[in-house]
Amino acid sequence: MKDLIFVKMQASGNDFILINNFEGRVRPEEAPLLARKLCRRRISVGADGLILIEPPKKPENAFSWRFYNADGSEAEMCGNGGRCAARFAVEEGLCGPRLTFETLAGEIRAEVRGEQVKVALTPPRDLALDLDLALEDQVLRGHFVNTGVPHVVVFVEDLEDVPVKELGRRIRFHEKFSPAGTNVNFVKVLPEGGLAVRTYERGVEAETLACGTGASAAAYVAVKLGLAAAPIPVLTRGGETLRIYLEEETLFLEGSTRKIFRGYLYPEALSD
Repeated sequence: MKDLIFVKMQASGNDFILINNFEGRVRPEEAPLLARKLCRRRISVGADGLILIEPPKKPENAFSWRFYNADGSEAEMCGNGGRCAARFAVEEGLCGPRLTFETLAGEIRAEVRGEQVKVALTPPRDLALDLDLALEDQVLRGHFVNTGVPHVVVFVEDLEDVPVKELGRRIRFHEKFSPAGTNVNFVKVLPEGGLAVRTYERGVEAETLACGTGASAAAYVAVKLGLAAAPIPVLTRGGETLRIYLEEETLFLEGSTRKIFRGYLYPEALSD
């Protein structure tokens, strides 16, 4: 790992470590531990996830990726990570501004316009509305949809009063979503027709400042319940407003990205 180059990027407060792995310096068996080590805050680089940019399986695509959460688990898709990866690939000279890349969730189309990046997520699936989730002390009404990764959406009146980490963790590990688990989004419908979202992310095991697939799941469920109409502005915990489009059954996620810094990884970044 000596002198391995990386770029730190963030989108809506979700931050990621991106590595051009076209030469295969990071082997698949090394990646989970590398993610756990590098994503540690304060004692290493610190991030919500690690993204490895690798050669595509189909020559017409720009790249394939492997995405690892901070706990080392591999995720099928990440909306904000996907937006960062698309911009990274363009600025690394791997492709042009309109591109398709490969994920475990399927192929993702993206359009890069400087800092602004728009991605088309894989078609939402497994929609289940009005689920009664039995917890130890209450029954909670939730809605489920997979927007590349699994999400539960819970509508609330007071978003500030929600114990996101505690309640989110209980839903994340609920037997109904076993064994894969789920991300959990607490959502408030705003008077002007938008949404505000707080998300507990599986793999990070905490509230994050934003989740692109979570914002998209919230918007999709809101449309299906007649609570909002696309395009929908979604206010994230990090303060950015994402825009979610729904064209037929395709969700588009649009927002800004930021390139924070480029650096070298030294062995001490991995030490305990």
